[in-house]
Amino acid sequence: MDPIAVAVDLASSDDLLTPDERDVRSAVRALAQARIEPYVADWFERGTVDDPRGLTRELGKQGVLGMHLTGYGCAGMSATQYGLTCMELEAVDSGIRSLVSVQGSLAMYALWRHAEESVKQEWLPRMAAGEAIGCFGLTEPDHGSDPSGMRTRARRDGSDWVIDGGKMWITNGSIADVAVIWAQTEEGIRGFAVPTSTPGFSAHEIKHKLSLRASITSELVLDDVRVPGSAMFPDVRGLGGPLSCLNEARFGIIWGSLGAARTCLTAALRYSIEREQFGRPIAGFQLTQQKLADMELEYTKGLLLALHLSRRKEQGVLRPEQVSLGKLNNVREALKICRTARTILGANGISLEYPVIRHMNNLESVLTYEGTVEMHTLVIGKAMTGVDAFR
Repeated sequence: MDPIAVAVDLASSDDLLTPDERDVRSAVRALAQARIEPYVADWFERGTVDDPRGLTRELGKQGVLGMHLTGYGCAGMSATQYGLTCMELEAVDSGIRSLVSVQGSLAMYALWRHAEESVKQEWLPRMAAGEAIGCFGLTEPDHGSDPSGMRTRARRDGSDWVIDGGKMWITNGSIADVAVIWAQTEEGIRGFAVPTSTPGFSAHEIKHKLSLRASITSELVLDDVRVPGSAMFPDVRGLGGPLSCLNEARFGIIWGSLGAARTCLTAALRYSIEREQFGRPIAGFQLTQQKLADMELEYTKGLLLALHLSRRKEQGVLRPEQVSLGKLNNVREALKICRTARTILGANGISLEYPVIRHMNNLESVLTYEGTVEMHTLVIGKAMTGVDAFR
């Protein structure tokens, strides 16, 4: 085993995983390192992903799309196996993990949990195989942290629904075949499965990003989009629907962010051993060792927290505020690890020849999406005090 990898797992956390969990991790790591890692810095630099549909099909063949769901061609794997998958994908790039999270934990999960059976049968098997791509339309240009104020509207017209509005910052949007759209109705917020080929639906890729550049991000526009009554999710009203999906995605981020942190910690440790200044490796200087030790501590604590929350999810007792605890801590500390790793690499830390600045930039987005620092802080605060400080 690589001695650097051993050094990064000082707590021997691998001992807490089952053989099946380690096998899934190894398989996803092999795919990520062969299919994504050699190309992702170039994708990031060019702001595009070569053949995203081909990549999605490969991920589908690996069984990682909707892997924590059951039936409809989904693998039915455990929360920990899904978490480890997110970790290995984000170890190469947050944008690739975002593709998988949005496909499986937002779009597929929304259909799997809330859609009519005919809609599930139409979309889920193809999405699990990577033959169809989904996106999740909740965030709007003026409504991010407060989705209750969304302006997208859906109205009944005979047996159909007609939807008007717009969504912003939508991962996979311009390559999606089906969009899960949340809209205000006379009955409250409702969800809809909208084929992107429907007249009046359009998606426009967002350019000029300096983060998540190896990820397709889009604006969705719905102009008199007519869908049949069966497209509406029949049994869910209000914010409980979209928030249930967001909790699934946030769980993946708890693990995924640690993948970015591990890559940067590993790069910094290796660099510090190889890089010489003042006649010896910079790993031999006390200030460098303090940085490495602090990064290792936070990485290890985050990993143990992620594993604990996974076991709770597998037992069916994971609470939303516990997901907020994990998302807030692990992304925040992962970003600190990446920033500290950048200082160890010095000027080389800003070069795409190394992975650090790419992960650092990506995590700036991960810190914001699926709930900002402020929102998760208030979720935790309410759970602790019983007092709602959101308004």
